[in-house]
Amino acid sequence: MTPSTLATVSCVRTGMLLAGLLLGGNAAQASELAAPALVMRGPAKATKPTPSDKTAPAAQAVASGAPAAPVDPLEHLRQRLSERLSAVRTSVAGGPYDVRVSKRSPAAAASPAQATAGSRKTGAQVTPGHDPGKAADAHISHWAYQGGTGPESWGGLKPEFSLCRTGQRQSPIDIRGGLAVDLEPVTFDYHASKFAVLDNGHTVQVELAKGNSIEVGGKRFELQQFHFHRPSEERIDGRQFEMSLHLVHKDEQGRLAVVALLFDQGPAHPVLQQVWSNLPLEHGDANSARMPLELSALLPADRRYYTYMGSLTTPPCSEGVQWIVMRHPVTLAPEQIEVFARIYPMNARPLQSASGRRILQSN
Repeated sequence: MTPSTLATVSCVRTGMLLAGLLLGGNAAQASELAAPALVMRGPAKATKPTPSDKTAPAAQAVASGAPAAPVDPLEHLRQRLSERLSAVRTSVAGGPYDVRVSKRSPAAAASPAQATAGSRKTGAQVTPGHDPGKAADAHISHWAYQGGTGPESWGGLKPEFSLCRTGQRQSPIDIRGGLAVDLEPVTFDYHASKFAVLDNGHTVQVELAKGNSIEVGGKRFELQQFHFHRPSEERIDGRQFEMSLHLVHKDEQGRLAVVALLFDQGPAHPVLQQVWSNLPLEHGDANSARMPLELSALLPADRRYYTYMGSLTTPPCSEGVQWIVMRHPVTLAPEQIEVFARIYPMNARPLQSASGRRILQSN
């Protein structure tokens, strides 16, 4: 056998082994399919198969005692494959060769979690992580100053907001009939501070570096941030002002004290102009200022005040907040008021019932 013949035999044997395995047989069956390809003794005269037995020329040669004719390996492979395929067709459904193929679309093939993850990565049209129930909750949890999620609805938007509807010490109020007493002055320990201006979607808020505080009633409260409302939320004897500013403080126990400044029209306020000059470009953005803010310059020269117990004026409307409302307003230029009005035309909670609360005022 020449080298080229050996190569041919090897290739044919490999092909038949693969065919056997593809048909579901084991390695022994595959070898059985390939074995006849090795029965090649040498040149012999081929006998022409009869029409009635075209499928078994090798068997005819053996039966007649004639020398075996060279077997065409590919022809033999075709015969054996034909026999196997016939067996498959006649096998009982559910047998070893009963193959069922089910089709699934690519979307159905992935699990819901995989599809969701894919939509997050690829920006598919499917809403990322969409859950109708959760989406509805997220929608009603949003609050506003007008419309279906306005102040009248805050208490029903989330359980955490229930005090907005049921609370008995809510803010803001119309400050009337304050009891004039000798209140200790509020000690403001304010310094020039680094700051950033945030548009949180409800107001313009100023975030500050630590180190600023007030002391009132023997308690120290650290300044957290300040923000704006238009028009003023607080009223004094029925009078509402152009805007108000709330300086939010917190003590070590987490109790809050809010200092409210009221704004009238008048000369421009340099500190507020510095805030406006650092406004971010978009809702939800924050902009860090390069120059520090001189906080003490925010305050009026006359620091007499009203004080009462109330709540946050935005959800969750938490109570137990000490309010310190400066009695004398500061001023903003009409152009400065217009800057805020263009961003938030109205972001003031309506007045709440005083409910007989005690209001004190410093002499």
